[in-house]
Amino acid sequence: MKLRSIELALPHAAEAAAFLTDIWGMAPASVQGNIHYLRGSGSYPYLIALEESADAYVRSTTFVCTAERLEQLKRSVAAAGLPATPTVSNDPGGGHGIVVELAECELLRFLVDAAEVAPIEGADLPVKLTHVVFNSVDAEATGHLVEDALGFRVSDRTKGMVFVRCNDSHHSTAFARAGISSLNHVAFEMADMDAVMRGIGRLRDHGMVPAWGPGRHGPGANVFAYFIAPFGPGNGGPVIEFSTAVNKVPDDYQAGAPEDWTWPEGRIDQWGMSDKDFAGLRAAEEKFRHRRDWDAKALIPALDALTEENH
Repeated sequence: MKLRSIELALPHAAEAAAFLTDIWGMAPASVQGNIHYLRGSGSYPYLIALEESADAYVRSTTFVCTAERLEQLKRSVAAAGLPATPTVSNDPGGGHGIVVELAECELLRFLVDAAEVAPIEGADLPVKLTHVVFNSVDAEATGHLVEDALGFRVSDRTKGMVFVRCNDSHHSTAFARAGISSLNHVAFEMADMDAVMRGIGRLRDHGMVPAWGPGRHGPGANVFAYFIAPFGPGNGGPVIEFSTAVNKVPDDYQAGAPEDWTWPEGRIDQWGMSDKDFAGLRAAEEKFRHRRDWDAKALIPALDALTEENH
């Protein structure tokens, strides 16, 4: 199982795409109708899709997996009673699978047979997405839900987040203890720390400073720099992150508790060298909510029929 892409809807999608390619550092992949697809240097056909819309919301977050894993998902999602539907992707790379709605409306798409593309050169291009984080009303409950229904694993818990993995990367997603349900941020994996630092410098050249960073997190130990993207509602969001070097963890990795992740007074990361724009980040994190545009359908008809007979 691997995180592949995120699909957003927002006003002025073309302007957002221009910022992400001309300044942030992505490469254009294609434009299909009113959707702009942007890629990194790796083998995924795109990392972010930007669909023109009067409203801003998260359409889906996409993972790719094997056919065997997809069949496991169908059964565990059906057993958990989560809304879901079969889907065929019309995005670059194609593929087919399911879309699942979690308890707080987060929409996760799981695809098989999705094609990849040849990598491209670019020292400052992101390689891939490293994680997508969501705000939650009840992050603890969502962490348990994705373990039970999706087979993900909780890697660590802090005062602020529940970190979740779907492979050996410490986290591919996380759920922030925020009291709302929305997109917290999207993190792009850079080739190394120099690429992160060059990215910070490139944005400074255009009058933008990090909302938090550079720094190094505790859980996952990844280097980071967060920016509030200058697009979306009110020209302030979503939050996007340069990141690199997240830890790889074994299957028997023991999940940490909040008391395991504490810092000296005045610090909020390992390095303790950067301030954090709490208010600005919070405002940006509230802007992209979740919206389902499909009706739930049975993933395993035989199981549904058996359930009806038992009643």
